[in-house]
Amino acid sequence: MVQRTVTVFTDDLTDTEGEDIATHTFSLDGVSYELDLNPDSYQQLLDALGPFVKVGRKAGGAPRRRGSSSKRADGPDPIKVREWAKSQGIEVNARGRVPRDVIEKYEDNH
Repeated sequence: MVQRTVTVFTDDLTDTEGEDIATHTFSLDGVSYELDLNPDSYQQLLDALGPFVKVGRKAGGAPRRRGSSSKRADGPDPIKVREWAKSQGIEVNARGRVPRDVIEKYEDNH
């Protein structure tokens, strides 16, 4: 006996079947939604959400802090620590996190 599995793709909005149906996701008020739509239905979704997407902000990841300060709330300014470390002959990367031991040495000297 041979079994055959057939997958039928169905548009969630129009209930039509087709091979050109794709899954699309979006979120609203913290709830994510998933829809299987054919290209025409997907265009309807884009047309409906378009004005909101155009003026909205992308969200995700860590919240952004306003302002241009690179100073951490719980420690000294990394730029000043790097400058001090270089003046003391301590090697420090120009970018990325300043090693904890370098920060401790800086704090001990200030």
